[in-house]
Amino acid sequence: QVHLVESGGGLVQPGGSLRLSCAASGFRFSRTTMRWYRQAPGKERDLVASIAWASSSTYYSDFVKGRFTISRDNGKSTVYLQMNSLEPEDTAVYYCNAISSPNYWGQGTQVTVSS
Repeated sequence: QVHLVESGGGLVQPGGSLRLSCAASGFRFSRTTMRWYRQAPGKERDLVASIAWASSSTYYSDFVKGRFTISRDNGKSTVYLQMNSLEPEDTAVYYCNAISSPNYWGQGTQVTVSS
């Protein structure tokens, strides 16, 4: 079975940091591009960041560029999202996504940024 399990979400004050993890199993993680998405209530699910498997090249959406860092550990089949300088607008459920056919999705982890 394919599983993507996100963790690391929680409540943080504006300006704070969180590190999200996504543990993957059931597919060839080391040859799969991984992405993080987020979805706020009443909003569309938006791409946050992406990391390729071969070169580990990365992509960031404009609203997180310079604040978030995506990384991966192929030995642990885990992708991370380090989130710094968090803002209330970052409040959302964050989802791990594996680019395949079909794509695989985790259940999400809640991030709430509030004073």
